[in-house]
Amino acid sequence: MSDTRRRVKVYTLNEDRQWDDRGTGHVSSTFVERLKGISLLVRAESDGSLLLESKISPNTAYQKQQDTLIVWSEAENYDLALSFQEKAGCDEIWEKICQVQGKDPALEITQDPIDESEEERFEEMPETSHLVELPPCELARLEEIADLVTSVLSSPIRREKLALALMSEGYMKKLLQLFQVCEDLDNREGLHHLYEIVRGVLFLNKAALFEVMFSDDCIMDVVGCLEYDPALVQPKRHREFLTKTAKFKEVIPITDSELRQKIHQTYRVQYIQDIILPTPSVFEENFLSTLTSFIFFNKVEIVSMLQEDEKFLTEVFAQLTDEATEDGKRRELVNFFKEFCAFSQTLQPQNRDAFFKTLANLGILPALEIVMGMDDLQVRAAATDIFSYLVEFSPSMVREFVMQEPQQTDDDVLLINVVIKQMICDSDPELGGAVQLMGLLRTLIDPENMLTPTNKTEKTEFLSFFYKYCMQVLTAPLLANTVDEKKSKALQEGSTKINPVCPDNFQTAQLLALILELLTFCVEHHTYHIKTYIMNKDLLRRILVLMNSKHTFLALCALRFMRRIIGQKDEYYNRYIIKGNLFEPVINTLLDNGTRYNLLNSAIIELFEFIKVEDVKSLIAHIIDNYYKALESIEYVQTFKGLKGRYEQEKDRQTLRLNRYRRDARTLDEDEEMWFHEDEDDDEGEAVEKSRPEEEFPESYGKYMEAKKVKESDDKENFPKQTPTGSFKFTFSHSAGAANGANGKPAASHAAAASPNGSPAKSDAPPGTLVVKVSFPCQLPF
Repeated sequence: MSDTRRRVKVYTLNEDRQWDDRGTGHVSSTFVERLKGISLLVRAESDGSLLLESKISPNTAYQKQQDTLIVWSEAENYDLALSFQEKAGCDEIWEKICQVQGKDPALEITQDPIDESEEERFEEMPETSHLVELPPCELARLEEIADLVTSVLSSPIRREKLALALMSEGYMKKLLQLFQVCEDLDNREGLHHLYEIVRGVLFLNKAALFEVMFSDDCIMDVVGCLEYDPALVQPKRHREFLTKTAKFKEVIPITDSELRQKIHQTYRVQYIQDIILPTPSVFEENFLSTLTSFIFFNKVEIVSMLQEDEKFLTEVFAQLTDEATEDGKRRELVNFFKEFCAFSQTLQPQNRDAFFKTLANLGILPALEIVMGMDDLQVRAAATDIFSYLVEFSPSMVREFVMQEPQQTDDDVLLINVVIKQMICDSDPELGGAVQLMGLLRTLIDPENMLTPTNKTEKTEFLSFFYKYCMQVLTAPLLANTVDEKKSKALQEGSTKINPVCPDNFQTAQLLALILELLTFCVEHHTYHIKTYIMNKDLLRRILVLMNSKHTFLALCALRFMRRIIGQKDEYYNRYIIKGNLFEPVINTLLDNGTRYNLLNSAIIELFEFIKVEDVKSLIAHIIDNYYKALESIEYVQTFKGLKGRYEQEKDRQTLRLNRYRRDARTLDEDEEMWFHEDEDDDEGEAVEKSRPEEEFPESYGKYMEAKKVKESDDKENFPKQTPTGSFKFTFSHSAGAANGANGKPAASHAAAASPNGSPAKSDAPPGTLVVKVSFPCQLPF
């Protein structure tokens, strides 16, 4: 259907009294046999599906608002609205509704439904109550008018009757003229009555009345009436604020007088709703739904009119990005865009998409780079709000922009780095802005919203970009506030315990906690990239320094980071932890905490309990070999005894396996001879596989087979060079002490890795160098 006159948007009012868009389609009125009557049908323009099927009931109250809206209620709490693209289409459907109901199309409202019981009671009322006759609009009758308006609020039928009476013969305008008379005479009693009248009329919830009350001629008198609340000793000065304090700033002159009038009206009506009117009670909360709708559709119209004025927006962006623009002017422009983006939330989805794409094409993101780097706190705050709207609308759009930046600018002024620096430099003691920015960064690096079918490489490309250009900026405060390895060793000489952590002030500790929260998120969702970064920077060791912080919440964040790493059950992480003896600061914290039963104690116990329950063999062996003497005295939980039990079970199992496949000395001699005579470089791994069945190392074999599948996929992981048989060789050029355990003997894992059968492997490596051969792939050298 190409007839734009019948093109409509369908809205429903939700539980929060906000309008939800249900789609765009074309409306028609036709007889529906199933409903036994003329009905309104709206079919979606995208696929022809039925968006709305509503019978025009003779007793349903329909309202025509702002020339292009028809609003009605179908059930007790189910409100509907049709927003027409053209006034002519709205008029056609309105005439059809009025024809069915037998009403004059000149009216903008019809009757409320009256069921049989209400109608019977209504007929029993006195004739005067039935007709709701208005007293003459005179000063002496204001009290009588106020009582009448107040009395009808409890009855939907009488509210409707009163609204019809008030709209006839210009009654509302006459009442507002009496306000000016009362104020000139300083007639406080009359002013108090007018307050009750105007407040009651607003609660009638009728759009046709709002059109009169909120017109340029009447709205300030309405505000004036609402100043004279009888409960106040002195009247409020709302008109003075609206006319003198609140100034309308045209960042670029608006030539459209209708648009300017609509902006003024919307601001004043919003002020009446938010500031002047008291918070409605439970019984009154539905009385102002039409007022909310009035504001909502006004905002839709304002955004649409501004968006269509290409010259206006182009000029705004030109001044925003012009270096010659004064700071004060730029501040006004940023605040304008903040309000503009806030208003855009009222648009239906497809129009909101077009709105943000328009902003993107005009250069909103480069402009944000400029204003987010300004010293003005208000400007930075407004720019952050705009950035949040853009990220919420389309993280992919923001990511696409930032990935193009390195070709055009320095790393220091990349948009994401600007955001990170603003987060780090937040001057708010509670870090409110930093928390908001951290949430935006988390959205941008979340793989869940990178899985777009149109761009399958977005995840790989953006994460590579982020870790190359931005991760060092994010972790800079963390590394700056922890002592590096050499300095830490120097400080430890002659001291059993030190506190090398600097962030003893609460604000810095809060900031580091935020950074750790983001890094913990990365461990869970980024796998390869964060693993590479952690091992290259020895990041976990630096983070565990924070276990010494006097701020318990920061120590818990560091522990949570390690717990998330161990929770990945990744053997590369496990070997990194073992090689670095990284359980030491955790165990020291547990022992220093003593017998205190607190969150820190419980979190550490849970970490070891997880290792026990999941039976992480390499970590269990490391903990028991190196730390069990310090832990065996802890008996208020069975965790450590359980770890010891797991350790002993595994030793017994290994012994049984060893005995099972070495049934006689002859077989053993053949195995040893085969090991020492195979070629070291090319055939060594193959010899091991031939001499030892797969059952002897199911875990290593499984990982090897899994690695082969990964290598054949598109994962693009950077594995070390693989020998023809699938083994890998790593040479650690550390001193012997670094490769040994706490007692000076080789750690169990290293000793076992030296040779499959327990014999030392041959090597051409220089003395003091440990050669490790593993039968499963490794991503990174330690």
